[in-house]
Amino acid sequence: MKVISIINQKGGVGKTTTAHNIASGLRLKDKKVLLLDLDAQCNLTFALKGNNNKNIYDVLTGKLNILDAIENDFIAGSQYLVTLQNKKGAEFILKYILQKVENIYDYVIIDTPPALGIITINALTASDYVIITTTADIFAVQGIKLLSDTINTTKKNSNSYLKIMGILITRFNSRTVMGKQFHDNINDIAQKINTKLFDTTIRESIAIREAQAKQKDIFSYARYSTAGRDYKKLVDEILANDKGVN
Repeated sequence: MKVISIINQKGGVGKTTTAHNIASGLRLKDKKVLLLDLDAQCNLTFALKGNNNKNIYDVLTGKLNILDAIENDFIAGSQYLVTLQNKKGAEFILKYILQKVENIYDYVIIDTPPALGIITINALTASDYVIITTTADIFAVQGIKLLSDTINTTKKNSNSYLKIMGILITRFNSRTVMGKQFHDNINDIAQKINTKLFDTTIRESIAIREAQAKQKDIFSYARYSTAGRDYKKLVDEILANDKGVN
């Protein structure tokens, strides 16, 4: 079982959309995937019409067994995630809990909160890979170095096997001069933090917003849209990366 966290401490960079559609795309490849909402905003839970009465907060606090929290290969988020405290050893809770499902799933995809607190550290400690999502703008790009520092600290303290699979640009418009410039800048940043920029970019697409409004993934809503084709290519790239590592 491989655990992949979708991460960026900045909001609005496509983390939830990417987590949802990577999981859906992997399932179309006949992979068994557990999708997990670790964001207290619970946007992914809304998108999947999840049951908040069985949520990851209750799992992390020991009130609920993870196997009882899973519905349709998904564990809902909770607004109470923000109340979790950073006590000694707290960063390992999710890692230990996920061991109970390692013989059930091929992948766990985690949607993380837009913050670098104990919840995100739990996700990083439990993960094999990180995918950093970013838009091609200065504020999103500025945060990647800080995020890289957090990842390196996690590698030193609680997960030496953690790897950044790559940086993914979302909501991309290649037709603008600024878009192309930021693409090159992000590629330079990727090299500096010893990772890569995904060959795939997720282009700006109205189909994404329409799918969200319908509470559907892009493949079931508009598989052949621009975004549908892009996310399919991303999933293929992730599988190729994983096969290459193995």
